[in-house]
Amino acid sequence: MKPSVSRGCNKDLDQDWLRRRTSRLVFARPLLLAWPLLLLFVGTPAALCASAGWTAAGQSTGCATAEQSAAERALLNGYLDDALADARQITTSHPDDGAAYLLMCRSYYAEEHASQAIAACAQAVRRLPQSSAAEDWLGRAEGMAANAAGPISGLALALKVKAAFEAAVALDPRNGAAVNDLSEFYVDAPGLLGGGLDKALALAERVQSSLPQQADRIRALVAEKQKDYATAEREFQAATTVADQPAAWVDLGAFYRRRGQYDKAVVALNRALAVDRDRDASVVDVASLLSKMQRETDVQQSALQEYLQGGARSDAAPAVKVYVMLGEIRARLGDESGAKIDFEKALAMAAGYLPAQRAMQQMS
Repeated sequence: MKPSVSRGCNKDLDQDWLRRRTSRLVFARPLLLAWPLLLLFVGTPAALCASAGWTAAGQSTGCATAEQSAAERALLNGYLDDALADARQITTSHPDDGAAYLLMCRSYYAEEHASQAIAACAQAVRRLPQSSAAEDWLGRAEGMAANAAGPISGLALALKVKAAFEAAVALDPRNGAAVNDLSEFYVDAPGLLGGGLDKALALAERVQSSLPQQADRIRALVAEKQKDYATAEREFQAATTVADQPAAWVDLGAFYRRRGQYDKAVVALNRALAVDRDRDASVVDVASLLSKMQRETDVQQSALQEYLQGGARSDAAPAVKVYVMLGEIRARLGDESGAKIDFEKALAMAAGYLPAQRAMQQMS
């Protein structure tokens, strides 16, 4: 059951969705523009990633209602069907409530329903014209759609992604999630779509004083793109020294995995677990990377279980997806009954979540 709250207006409600995260690795890659026809335009494959660094959200006009708080808590705890139902109820009663539309967008995004997410986020941006987070989520939703689009429509969507991310950073240069999203766009997108390593480095300089971890990360991504792996490693390591944050250690571990240096990757990822006392979305990233390397299955399971049982769930790592991850691990280990339970829990949270539906079908 989702958490219940009393109805009414409460200006003092703690809105966790105002917190900003650095970018996520597991569920935060909504763009991958590498269509065959696009190669005719740019000459080389391009990956266009919009990272979900995540739980930044827009501010509602008026008081923070109990209905919004209930929808927010449902979303962060993974009850996507409930979050959508609550958000729709709010927009029916208060059609100008931009925060409710943003909640709806984030819920659709977590369910991987791109077109519905775009429509809801567009409504949020219209009603919250000064919200950096609303623009950032719109860019992510458009990126998800671009990933599944053909070359022509995908090209148009990619340009919209760039515009949304740039607007998000312009509205709030301290929004670390938006900075990560925009920087990855600049690094991965071809020049035809507005990408460019020079733009990424300029962004790093721009945020150096306010977001030093993100600045180091951007320089690392640029160096890696240039195949200057020694510099990339130094910059990823520098990001870990800024505040010893788990997300920075995850970034370093992911870099080592991409380089095929699995032992170093495991060390970095274990450090991420050691410093992540909240057991937030970073531990899910750790489990995902270990799974890709086929290392430390017990650690993978433990990390996912601690996230689901803890109090730091968020749409940075939607619980429905984490339950599917956990179920897939159990299935690989031969625990079919345990896997089925996990898949059923995911479907109870989001009945229309296709990965969970497919996983259940494979069990039968």
